[in-house]
Amino acid sequence: AGSAGRPVAAPAQDVLLQAAAVPGPDPFTASTVRNTVRPSDPPGASEGRRARELDGATPGLYGGTRAVGSCDVERQVSLLTGDAKKARAFAEASGIPEAGVAAWLRGLTPVVLRVDARVTAHGYRGGRAEAHQAVLESGTAVLVDQYGSPRVRCAGGNPVRAPGADRGGVYVGVPWDAFDPDHVVVVRPTGAVVASLVIVNATDR
Repeated sequence: AGSAGRPVAAPAQDVLLQAAAVPGPDPFTASTVRNTVRPSDPPGASEGRRARELDGATPGLYGGTRAVGSCDVERQVSLLTGDAKKARAFAEASGIPEAGVAAWLRGLTPVVLRVDARVTAHGYRGGRAEAHQAVLESGTAVLVDQYGSPRVRCAGGNPVRAPGADRGGVYVGVPWDAFDPDHVVVVRPTGAVVASLVIVNATDR
């Protein structure tokens, strides 16, 4: 407690702005981004100025191309499973068994975000995964799970999970030209397994 018994406010958490093409601090691996095209207008772009949640199965939340996935999943598997410490840290951050990293990655879908998305990201530092709040730029190549949630940021091989309950914070890093804190989206996992994601073909205009 502070003077006169008043509670001291907790310091605001930093929220790292992570541009789409930049590996960022503390990557787990080299980039496995294979193909990205800048997205067209995202879903719900004209909605109000409050940050909003979108269901992971929202049509148009993710983009991609018909011929080539946004991330090289097999290279991601090789880079992680080739380093036991990183594989262990990655598995712990992702909430999966260490022995199941390769199979889990192969079960994810490579796509491109079409919104700026708030997440809990993990950097690799000192042999451990360190969690931090982040905003991933629209156009970021990610791997998503069967509930439509981003789970890996391909530019640095970083595990990604849902953002913390406290959606506030102080943005740090270099904002991109189109960044608007009032239009940051939280991707809400679906209640049931998504049979297929509706992906916008990134080459269509």
